[in-house]
Amino acid sequence: MPLIYEYQHTVTHTEIDQVGHVNNIEYVRWLQHAAIAHSAAQGWDAPRYRELGMGWVVRSHFIEYLIPAFLHDQVVIKTWVATMKKVTSIRRYEIWRPADDKKLAVAETNWAFVNFSTHQPCRVPAEILNSFELNPD
Repeated sequence: MPLIYEYQHTVTHTEIDQVGHVNNIEYVRWLQHAAIAHSAAQGWDAPRYRELGMGWVVRSHFIEYLIPAFLHDQVVIKTWVATMKKVTSIRRYEIWRPADDKKLAVAETNWAFVNFSTHQPCRVPAEILNSFELNPD
């Protein structure tokens, strides 16, 4: 299981804003895609969470934009689980452009584990806890 998961993405035309760079909301979308891909790589894809009847929802995002990305840029979203508590988890991210080795953004998401039928927080099952290596950095 990788301590840091790397999600690759190429910037598309639909992600560009009126200023000519990637719209800020797209970075948040990339974070979510990277988190979902990392979870799936650890054996926890959407169907498995649905079967369990529980899964993760976002409580909050923090993102600091450092430099912009542009059309056709190749970016790598590095993500890892920093903490895993009874019902919450902190996931961190770095977004990089390998072509010039520039860090574009840093981010953090606070996830809550919920029961899908009640929409209430619930304890993270041991099999999920054991699927992710923590990197508190």
